[in-house]
Amino acid sequence: MAQNLTFTMIKPCAVRNGHIGSILKMISERGFRIKAMKLTHMTRENAEAFYGIHAGKPFFEGLVSFMSSGPIVAAILEKENAIADFRELIGSTNPANAAPGTIRQLFAESFTANAIHGSDSDENALIEGSFFFSQMEQF
Repeated sequence: MAQNLTFTMIKPCAVRNGHIGSILKMISERGFRIKAMKLTHMTRENAEAFYGIHAGKPFFEGLVSFMSSGPIVAAILEKENAIADFRELIGSTNPANAAPGTIRQLFAESFTANAIHGSDSDENALIEGSFFFSQMEQF
């Protein structure tokens, strides 16, 4: 995925609150191209597998419950310098610290229900994207 692709997931809170269109518009206006996208619902088992790196941590159970609580939108995005630019667009994980105009500042409910996920590295973008899209090598 090297520097031009990233993975994102619009979380259940943002889907439930009707923010899919607004978030996708912001993504598009920042020059990202959507290479793949789907609306899906993570089962508890899917959420446990996706967030397995956090198993055993105090927040794991709440995270799994939240992420399996409703539909999500998973997407592969393309743009030069995709990961850094997308991390800037979504804002700080803690919405209280997110810069004005970022997705999390505008749409997050809390630290956990922070509206959107964005990969933090090329390696994680490939791993995370492959979890939802079986043909990642084509992107």
